[in-house]
Amino acid sequence: MYVLKIYLRKFVQLLILLDLNFVYERPDVEGDGSFTFCLPGSNWTLCVCGSVPFSACVLEAGKVHEDLKMAADRGLEHEPRRQRKSESQSQGSVNGDEMEEPDFSDPEGFVDDISDEELLGDLLKTKPKESDGIDNIVIVDNVPQVGPDRQDKLKNVIKKIFEKFGKINRECFPVSVEKTKGFVFLEYTSPLHASEAVKMANGYKLDKQHTLQVNIFSDFDKFEKIPEKWEVPKPKPYHDVGNLRYFQQDPDCYDQFSVIYDGGERTAIFKNTAREPVVIEERARWTETYIRWSPQGTYLATFHAKGIALWGGEKFEQIMRFSHPGVQLIDFSPCERYMVTFSPILSSQEDQQQIIIWDIRTGMKKRGFHCETQSTWPILKWSHDGSYFGRITPDTLSVYETPSMGLLEKKSLKITGLRDFSWSPSDNIIAYWVPEQQNVPARVTLIQMPSRQELCIKNLFSVADCKMHWQKNGDYLCVKVDRYSKAKKIEEKDQYKYSGLYYNFELFRIREKQIPVDKVEVKENVIAFAWEPVGSRFAFIHGESPRISVSFYQIRPGKVETIKTLERRQANHLFWSPTGQFVVLAGLRNMNGVLEFVDASDVTVMAQTEHFMATDVEWDATGRYVVSAVSWWGHKVDNGYWIWSFQGRLLQKIQLERFCQLLWRPRPPTLLTAEQIRAIKKNMKKYTEQFEAMDRLRQSNVSTELLEKRSEMMNDYKRFRERASAEWDRMKFRRLELRGGIDTDTLEDEENDEEIVEFLLKVEELVVEE
Repeated sequence: MYVLKIYLRKFVQLLILLDLNFVYERPDVEGDGSFTFCLPGSNWTLCVCGSVPFSACVLEAGKVHEDLKMAADRGLEHEPRRQRKSESQSQGSVNGDEMEEPDFSDPEGFVDDISDEELLGDLLKTKPKESDGIDNIVIVDNVPQVGPDRQDKLKNVIKKIFEKFGKINRECFPVSVEKTKGFVFLEYTSPLHASEAVKMANGYKLDKQHTLQVNIFSDFDKFEKIPEKWEVPKPKPYHDVGNLRYFQQDPDCYDQFSVIYDGGERTAIFKNTAREPVVIEERARWTETYIRWSPQGTYLATFHAKGIALWGGEKFEQIMRFSHPGVQLIDFSPCERYMVTFSPILSSQEDQQQIIIWDIRTGMKKRGFHCETQSTWPILKWSHDGSYFGRITPDTLSVYETPSMGLLEKKSLKITGLRDFSWSPSDNIIAYWVPEQQNVPARVTLIQMPSRQELCIKNLFSVADCKMHWQKNGDYLCVKVDRYSKAKKIEEKDQYKYSGLYYNFELFRIREKQIPVDKVEVKENVIAFAWEPVGSRFAFIHGESPRISVSFYQIRPGKVETIKTLERRQANHLFWSPTGQFVVLAGLRNMNGVLEFVDASDVTVMAQTEHFMATDVEWDATGRYVVSAVSWWGHKVDNGYWIWSFQGRLLQKIQLERFCQLLWRPRPPTLLTAEQIRAIKKNMKKYTEQFEAMDRLRQSNVSTELLEKRSEMMNDYKRFRERASAEWDRMKFRRLELRGGIDTDTLEDEENDEEIVEFLLKVEELVVEE
């Protein structure tokens, strides 16, 4: 009976797969135990009874399987039932004559222990679940229990709260004895809307006594499986990854940098030592696209098809993996506690989120966002300490707090026409701007978080675009304003037509009372702008080729002064040293890699040089070295990087086949106070003598090492020569045997006779006057 059971269930499975309707006639209890499968609309019937031999049943089932397949493939009509029955009976009789029928009866005490999952596992996987089809329904708990007189008001309040997450098809307010039961069912048009409602409205404070708890209705299956007795989770074994900031303990303060070359096939980490870079770690196919350092240099992030991997420690061991298929962009919070990843690929139907925030230490997903519009990266912008982050949606600025990742005060800022915003690098201050709307001018606004207090508002007219640039210490904010120079009113359409552009720098003094704003006007096109990282100076490139100029300004109490303007420069980028004072003016890509090293204290050019076809310039974290590079991503020839001193002296030329990217490893902020830094600068002469002595010692050590290396090489050569001479002497008898007894070793020592032959070359006659 066990084998019969398998064949019959497989036959039913076949009928289901062929999408054929069938009728199953249950056996009569008092009959002979027969049962029948019939195909309506056809002449086929499978009958199994107690008196029919099992072999006939199997053959009948096999015949039905074969003919059904032929009918499904060719669309042929089934044959008459009588013919099929006679064929099956004749086939059974033939088999019966040829061989003895096996005994398929069950042994005594047989227990059928075959489960339905083993026989029909593939069909049971598609079995409908209780939770199917209700992912778009949410249940809201902790709703006030009110009577009939206040139910309409309650419905309006709940509807107003939850309608902003999506369209609600139906709502149900269960009632008991004319009072609501304290929970509500809401059905959305899409599961995505229900999921958003759970994320945004869970924990919403309706009043002092009621805080809403929102869950997906299909979660009841998950909650039913929660054991009644709580079990203490087992802690994961601690894995020591070593000192993640070991690089700060280098006695010589050598910086590190990463290099991708060989077309992205190889990645290496180098130490920038005095003579030449030394490889710390090198691996093949370490990343699939590019790499990224965390803001303080603790982690190295590599990109892979399935997600991001973080590496760290002295041996760069893998610390954490984050699964996000198709990831293309990442960003870190300034505190290195969180990481943001972006992928245009939807990971799953249940979790269609392209932007994910991860907790770096635990590897857990904190929150996800949809990417509705194409905007510049990063989409999520962090405050200076990682306590808040914000994002722009149409006419809305949403600020979230960590670690809950919830919306600050459960509401966003409604700002009509919001274009862009940025955080102060040292305070919880947001600067944003909105364009002109009809008769309302454009404006730049500074607000304090989390109080949302407006600190400063600046109205602007005839604005085409704005760019915001914060000074690294957060002391100043520059808003570069592109303005129309002419406006002509079209009376027929009651509109204005603008033409021509000029530029303004609106300079906000953040630390001064009431935040005064200075204005610098520039008539020429502004190519680039940058603040000095520490200080009150800024520089910008302006003009059109070939008349490009670079101007340096300084903010002083009550005024903004021009320091100096360098005219007729070939530059389209400027790079300040991380410690200030020094700046590199670079003409990258189409300007053939012209480099100028400038001391901004008196705006003197220290060096003028060129790295032909340079595509990138990178300062190290200490401001001692700067790298210019020709990337294979930009040009296909002369790929490599050159290392310069901050004064423009070329130190190293490194040519690498298909060099792609170089990134210096960042350093965390210094632990020295401002007073200690000023004291060091004041006593710089004393420290200079110590540094020069250390440099001389290092040079002598280098010379000693070089001499020792050369001596060892000479000793190796002498040992090799001795071994070769011994081998030569040992093989002399063999040479004599091969050369017929002639000792060719002494041919050069034989004496040779010299013969002098003289030839008359020419005769000259010289007449001497008397």
